[in-house]
Amino acid sequence: MSKLPLSPSRRELLATAAAVGAVSLLPDTLNAAAGGDSIRPFTFNASDEELAELRRRIAATRWPDRETVADDSQGVKLATIQKLARYWETDYDWRKVETRLNALPQFITEIDGLDIHFIHVRSKHENALPLIVTHGWPGSIIEQLKIVDPLTNPTAHGASASDAFHLVVPSLPGYGFSGKPATTGWDPARMARAWGVLMKRLGYTRFVAQGGDWGAMVSDVMGTQAPPELLGIHLNWVFAVPPDIDKAIQTGSPLPSDLSADERRACEQLAFFYKTGVGYAVEMANRPQTLYGLGDSPIGLAAFLLDHDPRSYQLIAGAFDGQPSGLTRDDVLDNITLYWLTNTATSSARIYWENKFAFFAPKGVAIPVAVSAFPDEVCTIPRSWAARAYPKLIYYNKLDKGGHFASWEQPEVFCSELRAAFRTLRGSI
Repeated sequence: MSKLPLSPSRRELLATAAAVGAVSLLPDTLNAAAGGDSIRPFTFNASDEELAELRRRIAATRWPDRETVADDSQGVKLATIQKLARYWETDYDWRKVETRLNALPQFITEIDGLDIHFIHVRSKHENALPLIVTHGWPGSIIEQLKIVDPLTNPTAHGASASDAFHLVVPSLPGYGFSGKPATTGWDPARMARAWGVLMKRLGYTRFVAQGGDWGAMVSDVMGTQAPPELLGIHLNWVFAVPPDIDKAIQTGSPLPSDLSADERRACEQLAFFYKTGVGYAVEMANRPQTLYGLGDSPIGLAAFLLDHDPRSYQLIAGAFDGQPSGLTRDDVLDNITLYWLTNTATSSARIYWENKFAFFAPKGVAIPVAVSAFPDEVCTIPRSWAARAYPKLIYYNKLDKGGHFASWEQPEVFCSELRAAFRTLRGSI
């Protein structure tokens, strides 16, 4: 269970900051904590009983018959999920990632009536740029663990001190250690406003934002809200598909004849995703409460979280099929186990039900935007579309490796992208 002081004093916050070393709370943070906007230190320790019960439930799984095809067109293969189950039950050690998490400065603060959990690591380098990075589904803060030190301590990773960031990594409402909304209304726009409150509460008067998947949606909406403190955003899931092209793909209508090679490939990716990869999203967008089985069966949860878009599934499944490519078995199970221990399968799904924005359409962001186009993303947005959707496109780079979970799969490449993407905005802090 979590160890969560409800109302720490200023002295306790100072002691916590000193103990973690890597973080120093700003004076504004401490003043807020002394008033009505407290920021409470947080750690998490699962009980031995919880972990034993998890292993018992894995061992008690009732397996279905094998799929009737040789490929993965029917979903997660039985052989793959059974390999995951064997490793999860017998060899996987949650305590390793728990120790990594608890070594980082973690906090809880209440915003708009809901507890928000976040990691906050301040760089030792002068003039570091404050950055808030947001995960998506089926992810969590586990996605960002590999980028914390490279971004906050760049000189230890072959980069320049001038590229340092102060890093804030929150858990979305209903995910991980954040609170689970008990009422409707926690859509991406409300989350975006909450992130602005969080950054100001931490004392940051200028900052940038980054996101992928739902984190990109929240960051993109922050861009449309354009609070004066927000200098710019970086996205690796990009909302820039022209509406007429999106409609043509969904209806099977003819596409424009003058598409470039990159635009045509993006259309092919999007058509493939609409055909094969949105089943999970349709269920969560319409009937998230129906997903009781995910909270009752660890293997049911694991299979559902594995089966994202086809390319991501191949990447994740490869970790258990002897074909690792950026993710290890422990990476995958760290994330799934966090969902299980926090019982957030259903609460995390509700963002799909709450959301009213289109998944790919531009939303009219007028502040500076940077884009990293990874080749194995659901849709690799061409520069032409990005420039049309974001009139202040300050950076665009088409990568040769990486996919939907870029910070998790390719942390070195991802960190290099963020350093380059935000370099021109550093003079504004």
